[in-house]
Formats: sequence, C-alpha cells, structure tokens
Amino acid sequence: MNTNPLITRRKTRQIMVGNVAVGGDAPISVQTMTNTETCDVDATLAQINRMVNAGVDIVRVSVPSLDAAEAFRKIRSQVEVPLVADIHFDYRIALKVLENGVDCLRINPGNIGSEKRICAVVESAKDKNIPIRIGVNAGSLGKNLLRKYKEPNSEAMVESALTQIDILDKLDFQNFKISLKASEIFMTLAAYRSLSTQIDQPFHLGITEAGGLRSGTVKSAIGLGAMLMDGIGDTIRVSLAADPVEEVKVGFDILKSLGLRYKGVNLVACPSCSRQNFDVISVVNELESRLEDITTPIDVAVIGCIVNGPGEAKVAEIGLTGASPNNLVYKDGVPDHKINNENLVDELEAMVRQRVADKKQMDENLIASS
Repeated sequence: MNTNPLITRRKTRQIMVGNVAVGGDAPISVQTMTNTETCDVDATLAQINRMVNAGVDIVRVSVPSLDAAEAFRKIRSQVEVPLVADIHFDYRIALKVLENGVDCLRINPGNIGSEKRICAVVESAKDKNIPIRIGVNAGSLGKNLLRKYKEPNSEAMVESALTQIDILDKLDFQNFKISLKASEIFMTLAAYRSLSTQIDQPFHLGITEAGGLRSGTVKSAIGLGAMLMDGIGDTIRVSLAADPVEEVKVGFDILKSLGLRYKGVNLVACPSCSRQNFDVISVVNELESRLEDITTPIDVAVIGCIVNGPGEAKVAEIGLTGASPNNLVYKDGVPDHKINNENLVDELEAMVRQRVADKKQMDENLIASS
C-alpha cells in the first residue's frame, strides 16, 4: 500500500514472487543479489541469511550452469525468502530451476534460443505459475538495436523491452515484471517513464552498476527517488559494488525517506557543531550499529543542542536534546527525564529496545483480542 499521500503510485497488475506480492497495492519490496559462487552452497546460504536478517524481501541468485542449478535446488530447500534465478542463453537451466522450486525467473526471452525453446520455458513457468522478469540492460542491448540507434539510449531500451514483451504476449503469458536499467540516470528515467505509459505490468527499478558504496548510494537515491516520486516502481534493487547487505539497507532507507515503506529505526540526527553538548557523530554511529537488527518502525531523534533539538524531539517517539549540564530525553514529544553523557548510548539503546518490545506486545494483544 502507499503510505505517502503525496505520491500517487502507477496502477499495475499484481504478481506473486513466492509469498511476496509485487505490484498493485502491495508495499514496494526490496531486493538484492548474492555475489558468492552459487555452487558454494554454504557460502551462498550464509550470505542469504545475512540478507534476511537485514530485512530483504526477495533475493536473486545467478545460475550460469546446470551444476549451479543443482546447487540452487539445495539452497532453495534451506531458505524461506523468495528466490529469483538469473539465467541467460541456456534454456535447459531455466527448465531445471523451474523444477527445483524457483520463485521467479530473470531472463530475456530473446536470448534463450529458438522459438521452440522459449515456448518450453514459458509453458513450464505458466504451468507452475512462476513469474518472469524481463531484464533490459543498456550494456547488453542486441546488435540490431545498436546498429539502429548507434549507441545505447532510452528508445533502444524501450524497443528491446517491447520486443521481449511481444514474445510473451504471443505465448499468452502475462505473469511478468520488467526492468530497464542503465548506469546513466537520465537514460534510465526516460526509459521507465516512456514504457510506464504503454504497459501495466509491475516495474523492477534499479540504476545498474551504480558504483561503490558511497557514490552508488548517491546515484541510486537520485535515480530511484525520482522514479518513486513519479509513482513508478513496485520492487527495487540498489546495485552497489559493496556487500549486498548494504544494498538492502540503502533500499529501505530510500523508501523510508519518501514515506513509502517503514522498517526499522528512522534516525533523525544533526550534523553537529560547536554548540553540541555531546559527541553527536560518535553517538549516532554507535547507535545505528547497535540497532541494525530492529525491524519494527520507530522514530528516534538525536540532536546535539537546544536550537533544533526540542522541535525534532517533539515529533519523535524517543528524542534526545543536548543541554547543559544534562541532556533532555523526550518520549512521544513530551520531556521525560534528564540524562548525562556517561553511558549515553547504552541508555538510548535500552529505551529504544523497550519501546520496540512494548509495540510488539501491543500488536500481540490486538491479535489475541480480535
């Protein structure tokens, strides 16, 4: 559902990736992709479990060979999170993972092979009610399109998408989502905006190969943020040359900043200045690190002085305003008690965790009484 009344989401069909709804009025889901060797089942499982602990909704796994398809079967049997298999060129791999319990196929029908082979994959997906993601990437457009357009651009990406969609239409298969990714923000925006007026399937958003942790986060926030504010996007993946768990964190932070999804601690903090009455930066960094495991939505404000502190604290569930000689803690916008700098992080963490526990107990009570 859309939690921000200022954003009107594009109306799309809804598909199911495992138990996660994508499109329609479903929450925008966050994805990432493993970067382990898929045939190393233990390493891949360990990475997926870390992703799950970070709150990921859907995980994609590259399956480049039949051996990897067999490893995928072992991985699938040991995790609950929906898994997408990323497959190119060899239709036999697609057929194998369909037998092995995949929740979604990421393929381009046009590079799977002959019409007969495409039909075999699509018919198997249809029989098992497994969706397909058509993944158009500016870096891997077909030779015919590059001859026509001379270089990758949004028009070529849209034409590639429509060609792939036409294949599925002829096979009467509508259970798909689509992505149009480029590393250049404006090309990506133009492609998604153009195609959004022509089809009603859900969109998987991404700025592909965005860069390292810092630069890729900035580029992704700008590109994904612009599309999400247009109401475009049903599931997202932030592509970083970094630990995939960081992609999950950044993805949720982007949605949280737009009021489209609430998960975990929403920490409002000042950049600090000479007016601060405690070391804001170290407190915030330590608090963020300690509270990464929390998935319950909660607003926390940490402000170093009394200029903006009271105002921010009054709209947070737990707020801290720097003051001399003791800092002031707010609960639900009301001054509650004073706290000195000693054990500041320990006390804040304890308050947040107690509030989270209280929220969970309230939810359990409501469920029990309904």
